[in-house]
Amino acid sequence: MTEYTKEPEELSEDFEQSELYEHHRLVVEPGQKLMRLDKYLVCRLASTSRNRIQSAAEAGNILVNSKPAKNSYKVKPGDVISIVLSFPKSEKELIPQDIPINIIYEDDHIVVVNKNPGMVVHPSFGHYEGTLVNALAYRFQNMPGFEGDVPRPGLVHRIDKDTSGILVVAKTELALNKLAKQFYDHSCKRSYIALVWGNLPNDSGTITGHVGRNLHNRKIMDVFPDGSHGKEAITHYKVLERLGYVNLVECRLETGRTHQIRVHFKHIGHPLFNDWEYGGDKILKGTNTTKYKQFVQNCFEICPRQALHAKSLGFIHPATDGEIFFDSEIPEDMAKCIQKWRDYISNRI
Repeated sequence: MTEYTKEPEELSEDFEQSELYEHHRLVVEPGQKLMRLDKYLVCRLASTSRNRIQSAAEAGNILVNSKPAKNSYKVKPGDVISIVLSFPKSEKELIPQDIPINIIYEDDHIVVVNKNPGMVVHPSFGHYEGTLVNALAYRFQNMPGFEGDVPRPGLVHRIDKDTSGILVVAKTELALNKLAKQFYDHSCKRSYIALVWGNLPNDSGTITGHVGRNLHNRKIMDVFPDGSHGKEAITHYKVLERLGYVNLVECRLETGRTHQIRVHFKHIGHPLFNDWEYGGDKILKGTNTTKYKQFVQNCFEICPRQALHAKSLGFIHPATDGEIFFDSEIPEDMAKCIQKWRDYISNRI
């Protein structure tokens, strides 16, 4: 199912995935006799197996007149059928590559990966090789159900290149569809750890404001509080540790927009530490002493990226229907940076 009738509104090199993309749109012809939905689609989509169609319908990813439909639904003339999946169009052939990845859990249905910072998740302009998806394609290349036309093996959500942390990957067609629906419905439980500039006024809070493409630079995002652009975005946060001129926070997403945490914290005046795209790679708080400036520069060198880690992920297992949860340690570069701030504060007191 990789033909497309529209391009996604939001597509960048790195983003949090919470969209479903229309792969097919069909209008049932006048005079069509009543026929099961799955049988009708097999007849209309010659390159797609009945198993794949049934899996998509079971997960709620086949819509008839904008509503999820079962395989047993009887199509009738005029019905508008849409098939939606969690990944957008692939414009270049995917190259399987034997690249080491940190797998923290695997069974017959899913793989859970703890992605290292600096690794691009999916191929895009300028990054067609060396990505997590290239590594997954190599691992899955002989696996039934992920052959041929699936452009991103099992990938249902993404995180930025320089964000580390947990991702879940499907190993079967049914798992892919079920997980995609959970991310689309925002029913997954995700937490992130971030180091942000400044001392937040409250121990916890919620940041709201539509997130969409910056009107002058489409490579970055912006917040539109009046809702004039973008899509609704909600970020809940809790301060874990106050470290003088920076705070360590836990973030929980109610939505999953592109660069949501990064742009939300910039919007409230607390950019992520060393986030060059959103102004966090400058000294925003602190003193003017040479010693302090050198200290911050040393921290930038220890953690040469935005200080953001996708720490935990919980969801309903696509095969067992039981809740499953994964947690991870803060990566070494962020951990060392946080410890340097702790040492700085303790020495200052």
